[in-house]
Amino acid sequence: MGHIVVIGAGQAGSSLVARLRKDGFEGDITLIGAEPHLPYQRPPLSKAYLLGEMELERLFLRPESFYAENNISLRLGQRVTAIDPQAKTVTLGDEVIAYDELALTTGSDPRYLPAAIGGDLEGVHVVRDLAHIDEMEPRVKDGARALIVGGGYIGLEAAAVCAKRGVKVTLVEMADRILQRVAAPETSDYFRSLHSNYGADIREGVGLDRLLGDNGKVVGAVLTDGSELEVEFVVVGVGIVPSTQLAEMAGLELENGIKTDAHGRTSDPSIWAAGDCASFPHAGARIRLESVPNAIDQAEIVAQNMLGAAKDYVATPWFWSDQYDVKLQIAGLNTGYDRVVTRQGEGQTVSFWYYNGDQLIAVDAMNDPRAYMVGKRLIEMGKTADPTVVADPGADLKPLLKA
Repeated sequence: MGHIVVIGAGQAGSSLVARLRKDGFEGDITLIGAEPHLPYQRPPLSKAYLLGEMELERLFLRPESFYAENNISLRLGQRVTAIDPQAKTVTLGDEVIAYDELALTTGSDPRYLPAAIGGDLEGVHVVRDLAHIDEMEPRVKDGARALIVGGGYIGLEAAAVCAKRGVKVTLVEMADRILQRVAAPETSDYFRSLHSNYGADIREGVGLDRLLGDNGKVVGAVLTDGSELEVEFVVVGVGIVPSTQLAEMAGLELENGIKTDAHGRTSDPSIWAAGDCASFPHAGARIRLESVPNAIDQAEIVAQNMLGAAKDYVATPWFWSDQYDVKLQIAGLNTGYDRVVTRQGEGQTVSFWYYNGDQLIAVDAMNDPRAYMVGKRLIEMGKTADPTVVADPGADLKPLLKA
């Protein structure tokens, strides 16, 4: 049956090996992860886990017994340093492991601030893995002063958690508005107001010039408008990049990540990729999705294709973000929208519906799971939604599914 090696023990890697066994693969499986922990879910790290509302064990995707019972060899806390596609081997420390099929589920890496502007000072944090959160947690306390760099979802979620724990938060976003790259102005306005109501100082069109240090620790920040802040810690949320170093060393084709075909196969016929690190064909273009649903769905399709299924991966993009008592659910991709229709509910309930011409392409729903579910179903079915019905808060959305 051969030996399948999976590099990257996150959501995609764990899903892939589980699906291999579920679908009857009886050969050897080795799952290699650089972190010392069992594969775990990342979204709660910067929310429930940081708030102390979730224990470490609840983060784990599957108990350790699952891997033992399914004869999956876990190699945790070990980093692959090389792949030899010709010899079909991976190098792990002093050990060389042979494979018949290899899957890369290496995920993504956070962007860091340059050392030249103080990015290497103590107290400057990124939000990506368990070690990052454990290092930051003692600083997130009532009365502390924090600077959040970046007004995307990572930065806003960090700001929300800090504010809930009594931290005095200042968030800076170099672009004209928060969420400018990923959402309409309506969604930006909603979350700007939400954060301001909780006391966060949101500054748009302002970036970080440099951090100020004292004995190697961050103590302040100078912004691009010349203003200075006293800060005790900094959270950097300026995006992530696909982890492609191993793929590049192995000579695989890259294009906004590890380039794969519709089946998840890379430019090497024996190497596959899934999750944050992989780009794939979608609707006549090539995209890369950074989300838990994509990591799971794509990894499971890749597992099936490694066993000969020859199935195309057809992505149905959806995402979520939790900030304070608001749950944002996003269906679809808003790329190319030319109009946004607002559906106003009560209180903090609202949804924004994105159209390209007459076609519905995405929905942002805040505390409105019904609007999200209807919008998601319509997008998956290739249907649209009558804007006059969407805009009427008293109209029932369900009939749109039958139209």
